[in-house]
Amino acid sequence: MTATKAVYTHGHHESVLRSHRWRTAENSAAYLLPHLQRGMTVLDVGCGPGTITSDLAAIVAPGRLVAVEISAEALELARSEAAGRGQATIDFALGDVTDLEFPDASFDVVHAHQVLQHVADPVAALREMRRVCKPGGIVAVRDSDYGGFCWFPAVPALDDWRALYYAVAKANGGDPDAGRKLLSWAQAAGFSEVEVSSATWCFATPADRAWWGGLWADRIVSSAMAGQAVASGAATPGELAAIAAGWSAWAAADDGWLSVLHGQVVCRR
Repeated sequence: MTATKAVYTHGHHESVLRSHRWRTAENSAAYLLPHLQRGMTVLDVGCGPGTITSDLAAIVAPGRLVAVEISAEALELARSEAAGRGQATIDFALGDVTDLEFPDASFDVVHAHQVLQHVADPVAALREMRRVCKPGGIVAVRDSDYGGFCWFPAVPALDDWRALYYAVAKANGGDPDAGRKLLSWAQAAGFSEVEVSSATWCFATPADRAWWGGLWADRIVSSAMAGQAVASGAATPGELAAIAAGWSAWAAADDGWLSVLHGQVVCRR
Protein backbone atom coordinates (compact mmCIF):
# COMPACT_ATOMS: atom_id res chain seq x y z
CA MET A 1 0.00 0.00 0.00
CA THR A 2 1.34 3.43 -0.93
CA ALA A 3 1.71 5.89 1.92
CA THR A 4 -0.75 8.81 1.88
CA LYS A 5 1.99 11.12 3.16
CA ALA A 6 5.55 10.41 2.13
CA VAL A 7 8.12 9.20 4.64
CA TYR A 8 11.76 10.26 4.25
CA THR A 9 13.36 6.98 3.20
CA HIS A 10 16.98 7.73 4.09
CA GLY A 11 16.67 9.18 7.59
CA HIS A 12 19.59 10.99 9.22
CA HIS A 13 22.04 8.24 10.13
CA GLU A 14 25.71 9.25 10.04
CA SER A 15 26.19 7.35 6.78
CA VAL A 16 23.46 9.49 5.18
CA LEU A 17 24.82 12.75 6.55
CA ARG A 18 28.27 11.77 5.26
CA SER A 19 26.81 11.98 1.78
CA HIS A 20 24.66 15.08 2.34
CA ARG A 21 27.48 17.12 3.86
CA TRP A 22 29.58 16.52 0.72
CA ARG A 23 27.05 18.50 -1.30
CA THR A 24 27.87 22.08 -2.26
CA ALA A 25 26.25 24.72 -4.43
CA GLU A 26 28.94 24.00 -7.02
CA ASN A 27 28.46 20.22 -7.24
CA SER A 28 24.71 20.17 -6.58
CA ALA A 29 23.19 23.47 -7.71
CA ALA A 30 25.44 24.74 -10.52
CA TYR A 31 22.40 25.11 -12.80
CA LEU A 32 20.95 27.69 -10.37
CA LEU A 33 24.04 29.81 -9.75
CA PRO A 34 23.83 31.99 -12.91
CA HIS A 35 20.39 33.16 -11.75
CA LEU A 36 21.52 34.36 -8.31
CA GLN A 37 22.40 37.95 -7.40
CA ARG A 38 23.42 39.72 -4.23
CA GLY A 39 20.47 41.00 -2.24
CA MET A 40 18.01 38.36 -3.38
CA THR A 41 15.66 36.65 -0.92
CA VAL A 42 15.85 32.85 -1.11
CA LEU A 43 13.82 30.00 0.34
CA ASP A 44 15.72 26.71 0.59
CA VAL A 45 13.18 23.91 1.07
CA GLY A 46 14.43 20.65 2.60
CA CYS A 47 17.78 22.14 3.53
CA GLY A 48 19.15 19.02 5.26
CA PRO A 49 22.47 19.62 7.03
CA GLY A 50 22.79 22.99 5.30
CA THR A 51 25.97 22.86 3.22
CA ILE A 52 24.20 23.94 0.01
CA THR A 53 22.10 26.35 2.05
CA SER A 54 25.12 28.15 3.47
CA ASP A 55 26.76 28.34 0.04
CA LEU A 56 23.64 29.95 -1.46
CA ALA A 57 23.34 32.36 1.47
CA ALA A 58 26.92 33.53 0.93
CA ILE A 59 26.18 34.27 -2.73
CA VAL A 60 23.02 36.35 -2.13
CA ALA A 61 24.15 38.13 1.08
CA PRO A 62 23.17 40.64 2.34
CA GLY A 63 19.90 39.20 1.07
CA ARG A 64 18.10 36.89 3.50
CA LEU A 65 17.81 33.15 3.06
CA VAL A 66 15.21 31.08 4.88
CA ALA A 67 16.06 27.40 5.41
CA VAL A 68 13.09 25.08 5.87
CA GLU A 69 13.05 21.47 7.07
CA ILE A 70 10.23 19.17 8.14
CA SER A 71 12.60 17.63 10.68
CA ALA A 72 13.78 19.54 13.75
CA GLU A 73 16.83 17.28 13.85
CA ALA A 74 17.89 18.22 10.32
CA LEU A 75 17.12 21.90 10.88
CA GLU A 76 19.45 21.96 13.87
CA LEU A 77 22.22 20.51 11.68
CA ALA A 78 21.73 23.34 9.19
CA ARG A 79 21.75 25.89 12.01
CA SER A 80 25.08 24.47 13.24
CA GLU A 81 26.56 24.63 9.73
CA ALA A 82 25.64 28.30 9.41
CA ALA A 83 26.94 29.09 12.89
CA GLY A 84 30.24 27.41 12.06
CA ARG A 85 30.61 29.70 9.06
CA GLY A 86 29.61 32.77 11.05
CA GLN A 87 26.62 33.46 8.81
CA ALA A 88 23.95 35.84 10.09
CA THR A 89 21.74 36.16 7.00
CA ILE A 90 20.00 32.77 7.36
CA ASP A 91 16.70 32.23 9.16
CA PHE A 92 15.45 28.74 10.06
CA ALA A 93 11.90 27.40 10.13
CA LEU A 94 10.15 24.06 10.45
CA GLY A 95 7.77 23.51 7.57
CA ASP A 96 6.21 21.21 5.00
CA VAL A 97 6.77 21.95 1.31
CA THR A 98 3.09 21.30 0.59
CA ASP A 99 1.96 23.83 3.24
CA LEU A 100 4.53 26.61 3.57
CA GLU A 101 3.80 29.22 6.23
CA PHE A 102 4.85 32.23 4.18
CA PRO A 103 2.75 34.89 2.43
CA ASP A 104 2.27 34.85 -1.32
CA ALA A 105 5.15 36.28 -3.38
CA SER A 106 7.69 36.28 -0.51
CA PHE A 107 10.90 35.17 -2.25
CA ASP A 108 12.94 35.90 -5.36
CA VAL A 109 14.15 32.29 -5.51
CA VAL A 110 12.64 29.09 -4.13
CA HIS A 111 15.04 26.13 -4.23
CA ALA A 112 14.73 22.43 -3.43
CA HIS A 113 17.45 19.79 -3.82
CA GLN A 114 16.49 16.10 -3.67
CA VAL A 115 13.10 16.88 -2.12
CA LEU A 116 10.31 16.13 -4.61
CA GLN A 117 11.31 12.47 -4.93
CA HIS A 118 10.26 12.06 -1.29
CA VAL A 119 6.97 13.99 -1.51
CA ALA A 120 3.64 12.18 -1.91
CA ASP A 121 2.23 14.94 -4.16
CA PRO A 122 5.11 16.69 -5.98
CA VAL A 123 2.77 18.79 -8.13
CA ALA A 124 1.11 20.21 -5.00
CA ALA A 125 4.59 20.93 -3.62
CA LEU A 126 5.56 22.83 -6.77
CA ARG A 127 2.31 24.81 -6.67
CA GLU A 128 3.11 25.84 -3.11
CA MET A 129 6.67 26.78 -4.07
CA ARG A 130 5.21 28.81 -6.94
CA ARG A 131 2.79 30.56 -4.58
CA VAL A 132 5.53 31.91 -2.30
CA CYS A 133 7.74 32.97 -5.24
CA LYS A 134 7.56 36.58 -6.44
CA PRO A 135 6.32 37.34 -9.97
CA GLY A 136 9.38 37.23 -12.18
CA GLY A 137 11.21 35.05 -9.65
CA ILE A 138 12.26 31.43 -10.10
CA VAL A 139 11.57 28.04 -8.59
CA ALA A 140 14.61 25.78 -8.98
CA VAL A 141 14.43 22.03 -8.36
CA ARG A 142 16.93 19.20 -8.75
CA ASP A 143 16.19 15.50 -8.15
CA SER A 144 18.05 12.31 -8.86
CA ASP A 145 16.69 9.57 -11.12
CA TYR A 146 17.49 6.10 -9.84
CA GLY A 147 16.53 4.47 -13.14
CA GLY A 148 19.32 6.50 -14.75
CA PHE A 149 22.05 5.39 -12.35
CA CYS A 150 24.62 3.21 -14.13
CA TRP A 151 27.79 1.47 -13.04
CA PHE A 152 30.60 -0.85 -14.03
CA PRO A 153 31.54 -3.58 -13.43
CA ALA A 154 28.23 -5.43 -13.27
CA VAL A 155 27.69 -6.39 -9.63
CA PRO A 156 24.43 -8.34 -9.15
CA ALA A 157 24.09 -7.09 -5.58
CA LEU A 158 23.81 -3.51 -6.89
CA ASP A 159 20.85 -4.55 -9.04
CA ASP A 160 19.33 -5.95 -5.84
CA TRP A 161 20.07 -2.65 -4.11
CA ARG A 162 18.24 -0.61 -6.74
CA ALA A 163 15.24 -2.96 -6.76
CA LEU A 164 15.05 -2.76 -2.98
CA TYR A 165 15.35 1.02 -2.99
CA TYR A 166 12.45 1.26 -5.45
CA ALA A 167 10.33 -1.00 -3.26
CA VAL A 168 11.01 0.89 -0.03
CA ALA A 169 10.81 4.40 -1.50
CA LYS A 170 7.55 3.73 -3.33
CA ALA A 171 6.02 2.16 -0.21
CA ASN A 172 6.97 5.39 1.57
CA GLY A 173 5.06 7.46 -1.01
CA GLY A 174 8.12 8.64 -2.95
CA ASP A 175 9.21 8.40 -6.59
CA PRO A 176 12.81 7.30 -7.26
CA ASP A 177 12.50 8.41 -10.92
CA ALA A 178 11.63 12.02 -10.02
CA GLY A 179 14.43 13.49 -12.13
CA ARG A 180 12.84 12.60 -15.46
CA LYS A 181 9.41 13.86 -14.35
CA LEU A 182 10.30 17.36 -13.17
CA LEU A 183 9.27 19.05 -16.42
CA SER A 184 5.92 17.25 -16.41
CA TRP A 185 5.30 18.11 -12.78
CA ALA A 186 6.28 21.76 -13.33
CA GLN A 187 3.86 22.09 -16.23
CA ALA A 188 1.08 20.50 -14.15
CA ALA A 189 1.85 23.00 -11.36
CA GLY A 190 1.15 25.92 -13.72
CA PHE A 191 4.61 26.92 -14.94
CA SER A 192 4.76 27.81 -18.62
CA GLU A 193 8.40 28.94 -18.78
CA VAL A 194 10.68 26.09 -17.71
CA GLU A 195 14.41 25.73 -18.37
CA VAL A 196 15.27 22.01 -18.31
CA SER A 197 18.64 20.31 -17.92
CA SER A 198 20.37 17.29 -16.46
CA ALA A 199 23.64 16.71 -14.63
CA THR A 200 25.58 13.85 -13.10
CA TRP A 201 27.82 12.99 -10.23
CA CYS A 202 30.56 10.56 -11.30
CA PHE A 203 32.55 8.36 -8.92
CA ALA A 204 35.51 6.61 -10.52
CA THR A 205 38.74 7.44 -8.68
CA PRO A 206 39.88 5.08 -5.93
CA ALA A 207 39.08 7.70 -3.29
CA ASP A 208 35.64 8.44 -4.74
CA ARG A 209 34.77 4.75 -5.03
CA ALA A 210 35.87 4.09 -1.46
CA TRP A 211 33.77 7.01 -0.22
CA TRP A 212 30.58 6.34 -2.21
CA GLY A 213 30.72 2.56 -1.96
CA GLY A 214 31.59 2.75 1.72
CA LEU A 215 28.75 5.06 2.67
CA TRP A 216 26.21 2.91 0.81
CA ALA A 217 27.61 -0.25 2.36
CA ASP A 218 26.92 1.41 5.72
CA ARG A 219 23.55 2.92 4.74
CA ILE A 220 22.05 -0.33 3.52
CA VAL A 221 22.53 -1.98 6.92
CA SER A 222 22.36 0.95 9.34
CA SER A 223 20.15 3.77 8.02
CA ALA A 224 16.40 4.29 8.32
CA MET A 225 16.02 2.54 4.97
CA ALA A 226 17.46 -0.65 6.45
CA GLY A 227 14.97 -0.62 9.29
CA GLN A 228 12.10 0.06 6.89
CA ALA A 229 13.18 -2.74 4.55
CA VAL A 230 13.34 -5.33 7.32
CA ALA A 231 10.16 -4.17 9.04
CA SER A 232 8.17 -4.33 5.80
CA GLY A 233 9.54 -7.73 4.81
CA ALA A 234 11.18 -6.31 1.69
CA ALA A 235 14.57 -7.71 2.77
CA THR A 236 16.16 -9.73 5.52
CA PRO A 237 19.24 -8.61 7.47
CA GLY A 238 21.21 -11.24 5.59
CA GLU A 239 20.10 -9.83 2.24
CA LEU A 240 21.06 -6.34 3.34
CA ALA A 241 24.50 -7.61 4.36
CA ALA A 242 24.91 -9.18 0.90
CA ILE A 243 24.08 -5.86 -0.75
CA ALA A 244 26.59 -4.11 1.51
CA ALA A 245 29.23 -6.62 0.42
CA GLY A 246 28.34 -5.85 -3.20
CA TRP A 247 28.97 -2.14 -2.64
CA SER A 248 32.34 -2.97 -1.06
CA ALA A 249 33.22 -5.20 -4.03
CA TRP A 250 32.33 -2.45 -6.50
CA ALA A 251 34.41 0.08 -4.55
CA ALA A 252 37.41 -2.25 -4.61
CA ALA A 253 37.32 -2.75 -8.40
CA ASP A 254 40.22 -0.98 -10.11
CA ASP A 255 37.96 -0.15 -13.07
CA GLY A 256 34.90 0.72 -11.01
CA TRP A 257 32.78 3.58 -12.34
CA LEU A 258 29.38 4.94 -11.32
CA SER A 259 27.23 7.82 -12.56
CA VAL A 260 24.28 9.39 -10.72
CA LEU A 261 21.78 11.14 -13.00
CA HIS A 262 19.82 14.25 -11.94
CA GLY A 263 17.01 16.17 -13.59
CA GLN A 264 16.95 19.96 -13.09
CA VAL A 265 14.35 22.66 -13.77
CA VAL A 266 14.39 26.43 -13.43
CA CYS A 267 10.78 27.59 -13.52
CA ARG A 268 10.00 31.26 -14.12
CA ARG A 269 7.16 32.61 -12.01
